[in-house]
Amino acid sequence: MGRNDIFLLRAMGLMAESGRRTGSSSSSSRTGSGVLSLWKLVLLLAVMWTVRTQTPEDSKPMYFWETGPWGRCMGSECGPGGSQSRAVWCAHVEGWTTLHTNCQQFGRPANQQNCFRVCDWHKDLYDWQLGQWNQCVPVSLRTGAARPAMCSQGEEGIQTREVRCVLKASGAPSDDAICEYFEPKPRLEQACLIPCPQDCIVSQFTPWTSCSKTCGTGLQNRVRSVLLPPLFGGSACPNLTEFQTCKPGPCEGRDSVFSLRMGGWSNCTLPVARPTRQARRRKGGIKDPETRKLIKSKRNRNRLNRQESNLWDIQVGYQARQVTCVHRNGSTAALSLCPHWSLPTMFQSCLMPKDCVTSEWAGWSACSKSCLDPNLPEGTRTRSRQVQQFPTAGGAECPALEETEPCEPQGDGSPPCATYSWRTTEWTDCRVDVLLSQQDRRRSNQTGLCGGGLQTREVFCVQANAELLAYLSNMKDSAELQSQSRQTPSVPPLLSISYEITASRPVPAQLCIALVPETSQLCHIPCPIECEVSPWAAWGPCTFENCNDQTGKKGFKLRKREITNYPTGGVGSCPHLVEAIPCDDPSCYNWKLLKFEDCVPDNQMKCGAGTQVPLVLCINSDGETVDKKLCRDTLLPLPAACEVPCPRDCTISPWTAWTSCSQTCSSKTVEGKQMRTRSILAYNAGEGGVLCPNSSMLQEMRSCNENPCTVYHWQTGPWGPCMEEPSAAGSNASTRVSCSMGVQTRKVICVRVNVGQVPPKKCPESPRPETMRPCLLPCKKDCIVTPFSEWSECLANCESGGSIPTNKQSRKRIVIQMPSNGGQECPEVVNEERDCESPAVCPGYRWKTHKWRRCQLVPWHIRQDSPGSQETCGPGLQTRAVSCRQLDGTMVDVTQCLKFASSMPPITQLCQLPCQDDCQLTNWSKFSPCTSDCVGVRTRRRALVGKSKKRDKCKNSQLFPLSETQYCPCDKYNAQPVGNWSDCILPEDRSAESPVGMKVLGEAKACGQGYRYQAMVCYDQDNRLVETLRCNSHGYIEEACIIACPSDCKLSEWSNWSRCSKSCGSGVKVRSKWLREKPYNGGRPCPKLDHINQAQVYEVVPCVSDCSQYVWVAEPWSMWKVSSVDLKENCGEGVQTRKVRCMLNTVDGPSDAVEDYLCDPEEMPLGTREYRLPCPEDCVLSVWSSWTRCRMPCDGRADRERTAYAIRLPSGGRQCPETKQTEVCLLNKNCYHYSYNITDWSTCQLSSNAVCGSGLKTRMLDCVRSDGKSVDLKYCEELGLEKRWHMNASCTVECPVNCQLSDWSTWTECSHACGLEELSSAGRMWRTRTVIRASQGDGRPCPSQMEQWKPCPVRPCYRWQYSPWSECRVEEVVCGEGRRFRNVSCFVSDGLREDQGSMVEEELCAGLELAVDGDKRIILEAPCTLPCPGDCYLMEWSDWSPCQSVCVKGERLDFAPVQARSRAVIAQEPQNLLQCPDQEWESQPCADGECFEYRWMSADTGYADLVWCQRSDGINVTGGCPPLSQPGLDQSCDVPCDKPKSFCSEAGLCLCEEGYTEVLTPEGLLDQCTPIPVLEIPTAGDKKADVKTSRAIDPTLPTTAQPGRTGRIWYLQPFGPDGRLKTWVYGVAAGVLVLLVFVVSMIYIACSYCAIRRSLGTPDSANGTAVWMGQEAHELTYTCPECQHPAESAT
Repeated sequence: MGRNDIFLLRAMGLMAESGRRTGSSSSSSRTGSGVLSLWKLVLLLAVMWTVRTQTPEDSKPMYFWETGPWGRCMGSECGPGGSQSRAVWCAHVEGWTTLHTNCQQFGRPANQQNCFRVCDWHKDLYDWQLGQWNQCVPVSLRTGAARPAMCSQGEEGIQTREVRCVLKASGAPSDDAICEYFEPKPRLEQACLIPCPQDCIVSQFTPWTSCSKTCGTGLQNRVRSVLLPPLFGGSACPNLTEFQTCKPGPCEGRDSVFSLRMGGWSNCTLPVARPTRQARRRKGGIKDPETRKLIKSKRNRNRLNRQESNLWDIQVGYQARQVTCVHRNGSTAALSLCPHWSLPTMFQSCLMPKDCVTSEWAGWSACSKSCLDPNLPEGTRTRSRQVQQFPTAGGAECPALEETEPCEPQGDGSPPCATYSWRTTEWTDCRVDVLLSQQDRRRSNQTGLCGGGLQTREVFCVQANAELLAYLSNMKDSAELQSQSRQTPSVPPLLSISYEITASRPVPAQLCIALVPETSQLCHIPCPIECEVSPWAAWGPCTFENCNDQTGKKGFKLRKREITNYPTGGVGSCPHLVEAIPCDDPSCYNWKLLKFEDCVPDNQMKCGAGTQVPLVLCINSDGETVDKKLCRDTLLPLPAACEVPCPRDCTISPWTAWTSCSQTCSSKTVEGKQMRTRSILAYNAGEGGVLCPNSSMLQEMRSCNENPCTVYHWQTGPWGPCMEEPSAAGSNASTRVSCSMGVQTRKVICVRVNVGQVPPKKCPESPRPETMRPCLLPCKKDCIVTPFSEWSECLANCESGGSIPTNKQSRKRIVIQMPSNGGQECPEVVNEERDCESPAVCPGYRWKTHKWRRCQLVPWHIRQDSPGSQETCGPGLQTRAVSCRQLDGTMVDVTQCLKFASSMPPITQLCQLPCQDDCQLTNWSKFSPCTSDCVGVRTRRRALVGKSKKRDKCKNSQLFPLSETQYCPCDKYNAQPVGNWSDCILPEDRSAESPVGMKVLGEAKACGQGYRYQAMVCYDQDNRLVETLRCNSHGYIEEACIIACPSDCKLSEWSNWSRCSKSCGSGVKVRSKWLREKPYNGGRPCPKLDHINQAQVYEVVPCVSDCSQYVWVAEPWSMWKVSSVDLKENCGEGVQTRKVRCMLNTVDGPSDAVEDYLCDPEEMPLGTREYRLPCPEDCVLSVWSSWTRCRMPCDGRADRERTAYAIRLPSGGRQCPETKQTEVCLLNKNCYHYSYNITDWSTCQLSSNAVCGSGLKTRMLDCVRSDGKSVDLKYCEELGLEKRWHMNASCTVECPVNCQLSDWSTWTECSHACGLEELSSAGRMWRTRTVIRASQGDGRPCPSQMEQWKPCPVRPCYRWQYSPWSECRVEEVVCGEGRRFRNVSCFVSDGLREDQGSMVEEELCAGLELAVDGDKRIILEAPCTLPCPGDCYLMEWSDWSPCQSVCVKGERLDFAPVQARSRAVIAQEPQNLLQCPDQEWESQPCADGECFEYRWMSADTGYADLVWCQRSDGINVTGGCPPLSQPGLDQSCDVPCDKPKSFCSEAGLCLCEEGYTEVLTPEGLLDQCTPIPVLEIPTAGDKKADVKTSRAIDPTLPTTAQPGRTGRIWYLQPFGPDGRLKTWVYGVAAGVLVLLVFVVSMIYIACSYCAIRRSLGTPDSANGTAVWMGQEAHELTYTCPECQHPAESAT
C-alpha cells in the first residue's frame, strides 16, 4: 500500500470520526447539519485531488541500496569454481551512508557470487568473437538533433557490432571477464560516413536515328545509357529515350500496313498414338521369307548402333507455333490480309526434356587413414552413386556423384601409424681451411693443419617404428594361422623375437616433418705440441758409466739438457738429451776445492814463506755433496805454498779465479786453455826486500777440457706402427680382436757428431733409449650402410596415342659410417637405376560415337493440315548412341568418361529429309592438296544428286555453289627475342640429387661457366603467336656466361720474429706478413692491414730477455804507470788500465764478443783507475770487497760497507789505513726498491699450423728497480716478493667459417602459364636458396644473389571464345519470334590486355575444356524478337559502364564499386507510344572502381550561354553536378537571409560576413552573426583593416554539416590604415606600465617587512614571508630569500 493510499484512508477516517462526534452531540438545527455535510464532501474531494495529483518523485523512497564493484575472482583451481565479493551498503538519497535497517531487506543485492577463475592457459581456449558491423545510422537519429536540410559531403553516422567472449572449440558464449583478462574488449561502435544521396547519372544522347518511315509521318529516336544507378536514396533515372516526329515526304501509292508476325515455339509435346494406322500397317506386312530375313539382320545391325541403356531415355516430340497478321498500330488482322507472305513451317521435331536421375548412395568406402595417431590429420572416406538417366533437352543437371567426409579408423585392431624421424650419418673428418698465406696453388702440401674447422654429415629420413609395425603384423599373421590350425606356439611371442641391429631404410625426405638436424658443425683438431728443450748444461767430470762396476771401464764426460715443453706424441719426437765424450781416468767421486785459507808463515814468523790449507768437499759426478769417505781413493788437494810479504818486500795480489775454458774439447789443432792473473800492489824497497816478479810471472795458463772433440749420442728413429705381439699373433690367427694391446718398435743407433753412425759401444749404455713399448691397437670400424630405399615412382602420364615416354626409377642407400683400420669396405654401388616397366595398357578413357539413327519427322497426322507440308520430307531430328571406351577399345562404364574424358559429344542433331522439289547435293569433298605453301589455291567440290541435276533452280551457282576455292595456307614464321637476359645459371649436377636424403650442404663457392637465357617468341605471317617449335626453337636463346669465382685474400708467410726490443727485462718482438693479392668476387677478406701502406700485417707480442744473457768481461789490469814517481821508492800516484768487452754468456761462461750496446752500460766495469802505489814499508791493503746490500727500505737511515785486509803490514810504527768504508744508503743512488711489473696480454697465439681455435695468450713478469730500470728477476726473487699473477691463459681465435648455403630450390611454376607479361616480357621461373650458416671471422662471406630467375618458354594463349550474335532471324517473315546464333571458336593471343586475339584452327584448342570464361554451358542459339513495323520495343543492353567507387573529396569510402547498363525504348509509330514498355537498367558490383568528380561547364555561343555537366574524365553527363551551383540559376536561399551581417552563399546557405560567426537555431537555421576576436600582432607596415577573418573550412558547406568546427581565426592590427598606432595600443601600454609599478611596489613592501621582522628578532622572522590582502581579498605571497635563517645570518 502506498503513502498516498494511507493518507487517503486517514482522511476518510477523520471524516468518519467527525461524523460520529456530530451525531453524539446534542441535536442542532437542520441547517447546521446540511452545511456540515457539504463541508465534509468538499474536504473529501480535496483530499482525493491532492492524492491523485502527487508526482512520482513524491513517492520515491528515501533510502536505497548501493553496491561496489566486484572484486577479483579467487579460488584454488582454475575454471568456474571461484568466487568474488563486493561491498553492499544502504545510502540516503542525499548521498550519505546510513544503517542497513533503513533499506528494504528483501531487495538487498547479493555481496557474493560464483565466478570463473582465469588462468594463463585459458588464453588458448577463449577469444573474442567479432560480429559484422551493422548499417551506418545517422548520429542525429541517436542524439535527437535535426538533420541538415542539404547534404554536401555526407552525414556522420555510427555503426555498431556485437562482440562477445566465446569458447574457441564450440563457439559457446562465455563471460566477458575471461577474455578481458588477456585482451581489452574490442570496440563496439565506430564512426562511419553516410554518403549523400546520389542521383542517377546518364550519358549524353546519341544522335537522332533516321526516320522510321520513308514516307508519311514517322519517328526519330535518340537514346542514352545509365552510367551510375541512383544510390543512397537519390532520384530515379530520367527517360533514356527522346522522340520526335519526322515527315520525309508524302507516300506515293498504297502503304503496306500489314505484316506477318511469327509466334514462339510451344513446349515440346509427345504426339498422340494412332493405333488404327499401326494396325493397318501390320496387316499389310511382307510375307517373303528372304525379305524378312534381310529386314531382321538390318534391325539387329541397327540395334547395335542404338543405345539400349536407360541412361538416355530419348523421346522425340514436336513443337508448334502460330503465325498472325498484324496492323502497324499493333492490332491483329486476318491472314488473308497478308497474302504477299508465304507461310513458314508450323511444326518441328524436338526432344522431350528429361531430368537427371541417380541411384541411391552406395556404402562408404574404407577410411583412407588405417592407423591410429591423434596427431595426424583425419582420413577421408567416399561414397558414390550412379547415373540412371542423363538429362536431355535442358532438364535438371546431375548432382554430385561422389561425396567425401573426414573419418578416423574404428575398432581396437587398428595399428599405430608409421612415424618418421631424421637420422644422420657420422660426422666427417674435421676439415680446416687453409691459411690465407697457404692458398698458393703451387703449394699442394696442406697437411698438418690444425685448430678450428668444420665437419659435415648427411641427414636422411627413416621410419622410426618400422620394427614395431613389422612385429605387430607378424603377430597378426601368426594369430590368424594359429586360429586356423588351432595350435599354440611353443615359445611365447615376446620371447621369440630376435632383433638385428641394422640401419633403417631411407624413405622420402618429405615424410619427416620435424626440424631438420644440423648438417654442419664447428670442430677442432688439436694442434701438435712441438718438443722444446733447454740449452746444454756444462760438461760434467770424467766418470764411469756405472759407478757400481768400475773395473776396466772407460770413462765419459756427459752433458745434458731437459725437455721444457713436452710434445703431443710423447718424448720420442724430441732430440737427444744426452751427449757423451770419452775420457781417461774416470772417477765417480772427486774433491771439490772451495777455497784456500789465509797464508800462515812458517816458523811462526810474521812474514815470509808459508802455506795455505785447502778447504774441500767430496762430490759425486752430479755435483752433489757426499760423504768424504767416498773420495778416499781420490788424490786430496795438497796445501799450497804462499808468502806473506814483509814491509820491504814486493807485494802481489792473490791469483784471480781461473777463466772459463776457451774450448769444450781438444784436438790436434784446438786446445782448451784457462788463465788466471795477479798484479803488483806495491814495489819492493831498494835494498833488502823481495823483488817483484817479472810480468810473465803475473799470468798463469793451464790446459783444460783435454778430452778429444768426439761427441757421441744415441739417435732414435720414429716409432713404427702398432703391431700384434708375435706370441699373440698365433693365438689370434683365426679371429682378430678389434681393440687390443700391441707393441711398437723403433731403431736406436749410436751417432758421432758430424760423422754419422758408429758402433753402439762408443756410446754410454746408461742413457740408451728404449727400442720397444706397448701400444693400443686401433679399433677396427666396418662400413655401415642403410638398406636400399624403395624404388622411386615412375611417371604415370601418357602421351597421345597411348605411348609412354621412357623414364627411369632409382633407389639409393646411404653410408652411415666409413670403414677404418682394416674394417670391412663399403660396397661400390650405393645408387641404382633401372628403366620403368611399360604397362600393357596406357590408362585413359574416350567417348565412342555410333551411327546416327534415321531422321525423325513430326508425325504426318499432326502436320498434314500445315500449308505446303509433305508426308515424307521436311526438317526433323536424329539421335545416336554414345559409349565409353578405354584407349585400347574396351568398353567400360560411362561414369569413367564423365570423370576422366573430355566433354560428351552431342547425341542429337537437326536433319533434313529432302522433298521432291528440293535440291539435293553431296557432301563437300576434302580440299585438294597444295603444291607448296603460300603458292596457288586449293579447291573442294560437291555435286547435284538425282533429279536435282535437271532443275533450273538447282543449277543456280549463287544459291547452290558446287565448288569452293581458297588460297593455300601460308605458313611463314618469324622468331624474335623478348624480355631481358636471365641470371647466369650454372649447369645442374643431376648426379648429386638425392630422392630420399638431404645432400650435405655445400659452401658458397659456386662459380665457373654457366648459361643465361632470353626467351624467344614465334609469330606466323598474320602476327599470331604460335608454338616456338614452328620456328625451330626450344624457346630460348642460350649464351655462355661466367660466374666469377671468389678469390680469397692472399698473404705471405709470417716473417721470423724480430729480436726482443730490450736486452734485459720485458720488451716486444714483431713479425709481419705482406699482402700478395687482394680479395675479389666475394673472397675471404683480409685481416686489418697497416693503416699507413695498407699492405702489411703486423703481430706484436711481449718478450723478456734474460738480463744475464750478455755480460761485461774485463781483462787483467795493466802494470801501474806511476805519474809522480819516486825514483828511489817506486811509489806514489799511478794509473792502471784494462780492456772491457761485452760478451755472450753461456753455461760454459762468456763465449763470443758482441756489440757493446747489448750489455747494460751502467754495469760496465771501469777501464781505467787511479791509485796511490804504496811505498816500501807502507801498509798494503787488498782490493776492496763488494759493498754490502742496503737494508730495506731505503730511507737514508741505514748504511752499507765494504772491507779490505792488510796484505803487507807496515813498519816503523806506521799504521794501516781504515780497512772498512761505509756510506749512507740513499734511494735510487746506491739503494733501490724492487717490484714486479706485469705486461699486457699478448694476442692469442696459435700453433704454427693452426688457423683458429684454442690458443694461448701470455704476459711477461719483469723486475723493475725503483728508478724504472728493468733488472734481473733474481733481485725480486731474493726479496721474496709475491707472484700472484698467472702468466698464461687459454684463449680462442674465431674460426674463419665460410658461408654455407642450401641447395637451390626447384624452379617455381611459371608466373604466366601462357603469353607475355607486361612490358612484353616472358614469364619467369624463380628458384631460391637460404643461408644455412653465416660466415664467421675471416670466412668467405655470403653472396648477395639468393634467388635466380630464367624465362619460361612462351606458349600461345588459346581460349574458346564466342563470336558476336547474329542478327535476329525469322524464317521468311518480317517480324516476330526468331532465333539468333553464334559460334564458339578457338582464339589465340599473347596474353596482353590490348591483344584481343585472333581466330585459329579448332584443333589448337583440342586440349582445353570447352568453356568460355569459365562457363561450361555453351549456348550457341538463343530466342530473339524482331520487331514488326510500328512496334515499340526495348533495345539490346548497353555495355557495362566504367566501374565507379563511392568517393568523398577523391577518397574512396568503404562501399562496393558499381557499374550499370540499361535498355532504352525505341518507338516507330507516333500512335503506338502508349504501348511502349518501360525502360530497364541493372547494376552489379565490380572491382577497382575510380573516383569521378562532376562540375558545371559553360560556354558563350553568342546567342545564349550553354551550361552542361561534365565528369572529370571529360565525358558529358546528366546528373552528378550539384543543382544549386549550376551557373545562371537563381540561387536564392529558401529562408531569406535577413539577419545583420549575413548573406546567401552560392550553395543556397545563409552565412555570415568576414569577422562574424554563425549562431544557429535548433532547426539548423541562422539565428544571428556574432563577432569573435582572435589576436594577431602584425608588422607596422601591414595595411590591412583592423579585424580580418578567414574560414578554416570550405565556406560553401552548410553550417549544420560542420560538427565540431574550430571557429575562425581573428587578427588584431595595432596599426591603422594610415600607419599610425591606434588608441587601444596606448591604453594597453599604460596598463602594462601600471601593472609593472604595482609588482615592484609589492616586492619592496615585502622585503621591507622582512627586514623589520629580522631586526626585531621575533621568531616569526624566520619565515621571511610577506602577505598582502588586496581590496578584493586576493592574496599575494612573496618569500624573501635574504630573510631565511636569521640566526645564521646574525652569526
